[in-house]
Amino acid sequence: MNKKLAIVTGGATGLGLAITEKLSSNNIHVVMIGRNEEKLKEATESFEENCSYKVFDLKNLKEIPTLISEIENEYGNIDILVNNAGINQKKPFIEVTDEEFDNIIQTNLSAVFAISREVVKKMLPTHSGCIINISSMAAQYGIPKVIAYSAAKTGIEGMTRAMATELSPLGIRVNCVAPGFIKTAMSAKALNADPERKNKVFSRTPMGKMGEPADVAEAVYFFCSNSAKYVTGVVMPVDGGNSIGF
Repeated sequence: MNKKLAIVTGGATGLGLAITEKLSSNNIHVVMIGRNEEKLKEATESFEENCSYKVFDLKNLKEIPTLISEIENEYGNIDILVNNAGINQKKPFIEVTDEEFDNIIQTNLSAVFAISREVVKKMLPTHSGCIINISSMAAQYGIPKVIAYSAAKTGIEGMTRAMATELSPLGIRVNCVAPGFIKTAMSAKALNADPERKNKVFSRTPMGKMGEPADVAEAVYFFCSNSAKYVTGVVMPVDGGNSIGF
């Protein structure tokens, strides 16, 4: 009963899986939200009693209030929300349709707003809680052919600061992690298919290598731990220096 409760969206794969592992191994019960039940089940079995899941498509904005109420009713007070879920599309700017742009904005930005709003409603009575949003290098500098993703992640960083300003006086801290180029299946697929982009990534990363998903998980854990009790409204790059590299 004294365990904290965390929600991690997209918690069964990539960065989300590493975040789930880090939190659950530190006596935090994680409820993962995702669309792929097979992967969610697999992750739940790996982390045993400290992990549960809900199959849900975050684009279904109208049902998010019901989802959050269900989680609270089943597991208790929500202490932590990690907004990790996201989708991407690589396509020249002039070829992106309105529908494609809206699809990415819906998942990567609108859903973050909607789920954060509903979780905050549950946190307010306890005057405590923390929210960690996941941004990207696409919000730190311009990257071609990812216009919708860039717009969404830039929005995430602005929303982090606005949320922190409004919610921190109420006891709820809001911070953001901006991963650089991390070794995941999604990044490997994108970079291996584009050698020029891959070379550019390494040339502007002072540490000269890609990060591990665990590096991002460590930053998330810091933000939701007592070590960060006086930290709010921060966007922390975890990028090997990529965002400041020449």
